[in-house]
Amino acid sequence: MAEKSATPKLDRLSDLPVMPAGLTMPSRRRALRHWAAGYVAGCGVSFWSSGVLAGPQIEEPLSHAVRTALSAAVAAAAPPEPVLANAASQQAYTDWLGHANHRLVRYKKHPAERQEFLQTLWYEARRAGLPLSLVLGVVQVESGFRKYAISSAGARGYMQVMPFWARLIGDGVEGRLFHMQTNLRFGCVILRHYLDRERGDLFLGLGRYNGSRGQAVYPQAVLAAQRQWVHAAD
Repeated sequence: MAEKSATPKLDRLSDLPVMPAGLTMPSRRRALRHWAAGYVAGCGVSFWSSGVLAGPQIEEPLSHAVRTALSAAVAAAAPPEPVLANAASQQAYTDWLGHANHRLVRYKKHPAERQEFLQTLWYEARRAGLPLSLVLGVVQVESGFRKYAISSAGARGYMQVMPFWARLIGDGVEGRLFHMQTNLRFGCVILRHYLDRERGDLFLGLGRYNGSRGQAVYPQAVLAAQRQWVHAAD
């Protein structure tokens, strides 16, 4: 598994100007082109309030070993109860929950829904060895925290998982990708897989997740979103 704290290759993104706050676009490609025109990082504006921005993840051949490992990683979904071994970890979880809950209000109005979502995301991100803020950034850019989001490419749910993944490493039931824990489980496992393939290179791993490997626009969008969620518990 690649280093959790892999350093993004920001030097490839530094030439992007900023996008005016509050911009919404009807299509993913147009929105991403405008994103390339820039975004004011940390302004707190909902990224894509009127559209789903999942890229067309590419179905690639998987070796038997990789397929078996990924299938095992998405199977046996236990209840997402955070593993908090001591008082320090309990306090870290509580502090993070308050921080993330405050920011999530703009996307999810009901406290119980926010609690369930954040608890599940903590569990799945920790299980996959991913920074919490990174997973939140991906969800924000991909779906705007909409559980039933569907992209024009057919990607589904919070982390915009392509249906072919259900066939490749799941039970083949695409509808289950709308289940919160299933979607976060698949999304985190797939992102971890891509980061491992790219040897921890966050720029390339994010691009592969979005189906736009080597292009700066999507990694820049996620990294800008991630900065809004960074917390000491990451």
